[in-house]
Amino acid sequence: MESRTGNGSWTEAERACHDVLLAMAGRLPDRLLWRLRDWLSCGAHVALRTALPRALLRHRVGVTEDERSRLRAAVLAWGGPARLVDAVLHVDAAPEPAATFTEPAAGPGWDDTDLVLRALAPVTAGVTAIRRAWRAGSHTPVRIVLVTADGSADRAALAGAVQRALRARGEPDPCVEVLGASTAAPPYHRAALAASEVLWRSSEGRVPSPTRAGLGAQAGELVGHG
Repeated sequence: MESRTGNGSWTEAERACHDVLLAMAGRLPDRLLWRLRDWLSCGAHVALRTALPRALLRHRVGVTEDERSRLRAAVLAWGGPARLVDAVLHVDAAPEPAATFTEPAAGPGWDDTDLVLRALAPVTAGVTAIRRAWRAGSHTPVRIVLVTADGSADRAALAGAVQRALRARGEPDPCVEVLGASTAAPPYHRAALAASEVLWRSSEGRVPSPTRAGLGAQAGELVGHG
């Protein structure tokens, strides 16, 4: 498997691929999405240049013109075939999320994994906030981790690192969404943010107590700032 660039920075193609994978939350299966993100965090460009467009084709997921442009930028930069990108279905706009998220007061509440995440956040370069929401699942709620990163952060590497931390905690298909501070949140993420709890936020200068504090203005702040 290829390694990331030696100086730790991420390329425009990696940035474009991360943005496409971010947009696919709720549209591609969790198991597939975390694997694609793991490959991106490890620099597995040769695998991704065909695996990502084929995944969209296999699951009949359409993309907007902006998403196709980003997908094309990544695939062609890594020597992949343009015909695969052109074959992906088209949609006029990103669909509204089919997923539903549990209000904080009705969810499972804080657990040991939340404590690990809030301890990890302040010592992880580039992280400015970390939140957790619960998505309704067929059997049990699904943990959705929402990370906000500053402009200098390699968001693909951050996603991979947090995913690996969750897998070490026993989550087979970790759902980690890493957004830039100025990233326009897609519909899926806006819904997740509205139902999330803050685990840690740098502007507070401290780690909040593990209680069921309502997000309220804090979620609105992130959505309002994109």
